[in-house]
Amino acid sequence: MAEIKLLNKYLVNGFLTVIEPLAKLLINLKIHPHGVTYAGLGFSILSAFFFMQGRFFYAGIMVILAGICDVLDGRLARETKKVSKFGALFDSSIDRYSEVLIFLGLSTYFLMRGSYMVLVIILAIAGSFMVSYTRARAEGLGIECKVGIMQRQERITYLAAGAILGSIPGTNNFFLVLSLWIIAIFANITVIQRIIYIKKRLDEAQGI
Repeated sequence: MAEIKLLNKYLVNGFLTVIEPLAKLLINLKIHPHGVTYAGLGFSILSAFFFMQGRFFYAGIMVILAGICDVLDGRLARETKKVSKFGALFDSSIDRYSEVLIFLGLSTYFLMRGSYMVLVIILAIAGSFMVSYTRARAEGLGIECKVGIMQRQERITYLAAGAILGSIPGTNNFFLVLSLWIIAIFANITVIQRIIYIKKRLDEAQGI
């Protein structure tokens, strides 16, 4: 059975095509991948700042820019022959901090308004971290695990779209709230998918 995807492959391919000239420019300039990773962290900090202020359109743009950096640092590492185990650890660690900062900005905004959405954001954070944790644990067991309907690229896309659409006057944060619910629910479903997938692979290895 084909795995359900929350992002259309044509949308993903279109995004990669759009940023390809930027990728080639950075490769030609021999920019270090860590520099792009730091830039992504900077955009995440700006996103958190804009979320705190309720400036959702700008926050969404910053999320998109952070997502672009997240794609480009890995591409740069491969193209410039700077792939390393430490680089992978460093990139993954910064990614987790970036997500926390963005959600921190969102939770601050809703907390100041006494909204229950703070609880939804906590659930989204838990799901997001557990998605990464299950993959890391799987790799520690010798299993590659990239399955699931709400991985990092989906989380970034839905959050950015929700923020930008949420900036439309009269929507009363509907799209932003909807995107946070989607992330919170489907990130945790992804955790379950990965646990089931890992168990299946372990059972196959043991001949069960």
